[in-house]
Amino acid sequence: MRRPFAIIAAALLVGAFAVPASAADGDEDFTIKDPRITESSGLAASRLHPGIYWTHNDSDDGPYIYAVDSRTGETVARLTLTGVGTPRDVEAISIGPGNRIYVGDIGDNLGGSWPHVWIYELPEPKTLKDQTIRATQYVVKYSDGARDAESLVVHPKTGRVYIVDKNEKGGHLYEGPAELSASGTNVFRPVAAVPDLEATDATLSPDGEHLVVRSYFGAIAYDWNGGKIKREQRLGVPFLGQGESVTYTADGTRLMYGAEGADSSVEGQDPPGGSGSSSEGGSSSARGGRGSGDGLSVDLKTGAIAVAVACAALLGLRGLRRRR
Repeated sequence: MRRPFAIIAAALLVGAFAVPASAADGDEDFTIKDPRITESSGLAASRLHPGIYWTHNDSDDGPYIYAVDSRTGETVARLTLTGVGTPRDVEAISIGPGNRIYVGDIGDNLGGSWPHVWIYELPEPKTLKDQTIRATQYVVKYSDGARDAESLVVHPKTGRVYIVDKNEKGGHLYEGPAELSASGTNVFRPVAAVPDLEATDATLSPDGEHLVVRSYFGAIAYDWNGGKIKREQRLGVPFLGQGESVTYTADGTRLMYGAEGADSSVEGQDPPGGSGSSSEGGSSSARGGRGSGDGLSVDLKTGAIAVAVACAALLGLRGLRRRR
């Protein structure tokens, strides 16, 4: 979703406080090089093709998803979906049991005014090449009224689909039917609160035990607990710009974070319980200090220096202008 300039400016300020990922992360980080991908809004690690990540544009693109090779950053396949009509606001992608890809056309830039949204399901192809694949389209409504959402996850064992709605004051985890129906309306019902962040994406660990929900500036990890999620800890996230996506690696050893924009970066961090995450109690981590309210891990000393430098630069520019 496009954000006002003020939001991007705020992100730049937060970036001054963010702690860079360690050099060890570089082996798994990559840049999406495809000039067609300018609004990467979702990310899903392939289990069928190691090192491949599926992504898609936010809107105004068409019924396409892209397979990006993390070793090169190059697109190795673009899938054209048929049987789905015209996508409206594609915001999320997830992979379920049997290597089934689920695409969430669940965004609503009008603030929750559309009477329904859609989920598309298709088989992940065994051969990576540009091709057309027929997808199944599911109509989705919420039991408590229309809403905006950018986060969709599929449980890796049960195949049940979940959505986290997007709200500045925090949203909810919505549970879909045990099996989606292509012939009727699929009603998603709220089963747990997801407070303290504006969710832009979410991911379930490969073992189905941990849920991570991210926002523009941070993330929070939950114990899945059979769908009755329990908050575990705040997580530090790399500053990449407009943070829109997150996925576990196929082996569950890393969390990969992405952002919108041309030549956007995807960077890895430690998953819940790893050395790169900060506990809910605010203990220090290898990458940062105390977590802030939005889940952002912050190094206060580095941030203070960065802000001081920025302020000095601004004052200098103002001084120059006065002398002109």
